[in-house]
Amino acid sequence: MKFGIFLLNQWPLGEDMATKISEAVEQVRAAKEAGFDILATGQHYLSYPYQLPASIPFLSRLAAEAEGMVIAPLVLLLPLLRPVDVAESMATLDAITGGRTIMGVGLGYREEENAAFDSPVKERLPRLLESLELIKQLWTQKEVEFKGEYYTLPRVKLSTQPLQKPHPPIWMAANADSAVKRAARQGYPWIINPHVTVATTARQIKLYRQEQKEAGIGPVKEMPMIREAFVSNEPSSAYEKARPYLEPKYEAYAAWGQGDVLPGEETFKLPFEDLARDRFLIGSPDDIINEVERYERDLGITHMFFRIQWPGMPHEEAMREFRLFRDHIIPHFKLRDSRS
Repeated sequence: MKFGIFLLNQWPLGEDMATKISEAVEQVRAAKEAGFDILATGQHYLSYPYQLPASIPFLSRLAAEAEGMVIAPLVLLLPLLRPVDVAESMATLDAITGGRTIMGVGLGYREEENAAFDSPVKERLPRLLESLELIKQLWTQKEVEFKGEYYTLPRVKLSTQPLQKPHPPIWMAANADSAVKRAARQGYPWIINPHVTVATTARQIKLYRQEQKEAGIGPVKEMPMIREAFVSNEPSSAYEKARPYLEPKYEAYAAWGQGDVLPGEETFKLPFEDLARDRFLIGSPDDIINEVERYERDLGITHMFFRIQWPGMPHEEAMREFRLFRDHIIPHFKLRDSRS
């Protein structure tokens, strides 16, 4: 089992971004000390009511504090971005980290973002697939000429390429069943989002594996999952402590339209206790350990990413959680795995 920290990059308006970045630096140091393997963060634009730092510069700064950790933007909204810029930015990040990066990609879902980048919503999927094709060519060939439906590149010689060969691992985010199947057919590890219940996740994992089998693709080794987590030595009050931060975050997601792209009957329009049930990890260190072992055993999860801080939550509260991961949760798995 590999452990990732999905670092907060959504800050309420009015908070000083320089201060929040300094706090993020301290949290990365704490994550490294706690034994986390991977550092990740997400990407959005025009993210009112939150302010977000640009993901690649943000991760590049944090990488200086994360020596030995893998750095992963999860995810880049590829249909909004220019493939050459993504290829060279990720190659640079790969060099900064000494060849320890993962690139997560996704379609996105917010109409404001697509409009701002002149990328129509209906073109998201073909743009993503064409962009991936071009990026991989830029990473693996010494000379590239490309003419697609959306992107054109004259014959050029290349020099900015990643350290990892043939290229950094690519993971693909997916919400809907059709998108999960697509990730399987393309042969990419599927980034399991934190928004749906374990029951829905289990059903979609079966779809993913069946689609791989039908496409003649061997089982993908990585099965990464992201989960909201609040760990406390006082589990009886953990829900009420997490609620003031998690509840408005999911209200914002609903306003953005995230709830509209959930699979099946999943919805954010639930009382907090029902929303949290079988979605969020809230409780004692032992509660978190038991849930992660359940995901590992029943779902085949190999990489567990935790989001332990949300907009408005004090930095000191996150640092307290890092100590519990350091002292209890991660050592349990490291010791267990060293014996097997």
